[in-house]
Amino acid sequence: MGISPGCIVWLREQGYDAIHLFEHGLHRSSDSEVLRKAKNENRILLTMDLDFARLVSMVKEDDLPTVIIFRLSDQRPHNVQARIVDILPVLKKIILQGSFILSVKDNKVRIRHLPIT
Repeated sequence: MGISPGCIVWLREQGYDAIHLFEHGLHRSSDSEVLRKAKNENRILLTMDLDFARLVSMVKEDDLPTVIIFRLSDQRPHNVQARIVDILPVLKKIILQGSFILSVKDNKVRIRHLPIT
């Protein structure tokens, strides 16, 4: 959501199984539908939409998808890609520990374990 299709192509080139909602005709889906798709397909949701943080923080389920929210001052694809590279080591460490919300800013990453109690 809000992530450039170019970033998705770049992720694929890096060997990741990445999809863009637009490719599946789901770019106009509700946030709940997007979360359900991410959960059902065991995906990490990349977004620039703060509504996803609110939605997942309200759910008390244990099997929520990890959501990465980019809050960058410059959200052009090459900057998003650079931040993805920066956070990959963090992701690789936490991914087996459950679901998280990562808020990625220019020089900071905030991590919250889900569900939020």
